[in-house]
Amino acid sequence: MKITDHFTQAEGNTLVSFEVLPPLKGGSMQDIFDTLDPLMEFNPPFIDVTYHREEFVYNKRASGYYEKTAIRKRPGTVGICASIMHHYGVDAIPHLICGGFSKEETENALIDLQFLGIHNVLALRGDARKFEDKFIPETDGHKYAVELVQQIHEMNHGNYLDTSIERGAKTDFCVGVAGYPEKHFESPNFQQDIQYLKDKIDAGASYIVTQMFFDNKKFFNFKKACEDAGINVPIIPGIKPLTKKYQLNSIPRKFFVDFPEELVKQVVNTHEDAIVDLGIEWCISQCKELKESGVPCIHFYTMSDSKIIYKVAEKL
Repeated sequence: MKITDHFTQAEGNTLVSFEVLPPLKGGSMQDIFDTLDPLMEFNPPFIDVTYHREEFVYNKRASGYYEKTAIRKRPGTVGICASIMHHYGVDAIPHLICGGFSKEETENALIDLQFLGIHNVLALRGDARKFEDKFIPETDGHKYAVELVQQIHEMNHGNYLDTSIERGAKTDFCVGVAGYPEKHFESPNFQQDIQYLKDKIDAGASYIVTQMFFDNKKFFNFKKACEDAGINVPIIPGIKPLTKKYQLNSIPRKFFVDFPEELVKQVVNTHEDAIVDLGIEWCISQCKELKESGVPCIHFYTMSDSKIIYKVAEKL
């Protein structure tokens, strides 16, 4: 079922969904099931599965030269999605990124997803590799997420890269995209970031999932800016509880989000042993306010740890 159909069937009730990471190499599907089993009590209509592009390492050889080797630490997104759907009977949403894929490889991935009965994708540009100071697309790959959305939209109309294909089978993907309540760090300003988001919606995306945030005012301002720009698709807030004091520095550095002053004061004045409880209570308060505002769904970034997310979700 398409994600937007789940929202229609909910008739205004707020759903909950979860995002999981593929296990590190050497892990198994059971690792995913162990994370999700407790959370299935909350009847999520869908589960997101992230995709991690290849990285490169330089290994020194006996000759003294360095050999460049591509590695993937977290493989298996498509297989994980298929397993989740088979095991739980819920929709799974693979993240599809521009980084590491040519247009032809993207088309082939989408054909595989369609074959497996996976009809929802989250289309993302993806991050730059760790050793690159900016995102560099593959040769004949997409530079921006809007281009990826356009390719999926074309396939939904039976149009493939090989223009000699006539009356090609139409795919049936519901496409989600990312939104940034505090703007994407590469955007020149907030308003331009909203325009980039509108371009993705106009290209064929049907819903938005936001980057994590800890200040609901940022989300409500973002939602209002989207409405003012003519964006009328469902907007799903992405939520993650604070669990460690050091995250006051690490989360803004990695995800480019701000903490509200009140939360910062509470964390600074709280012993490390009590930070988890503080983070849970703050997150519960956030979620209750979001639910009261009528959001269609609250999306939890589990980071493959269900215990804390469970404590939040059970209060909703």
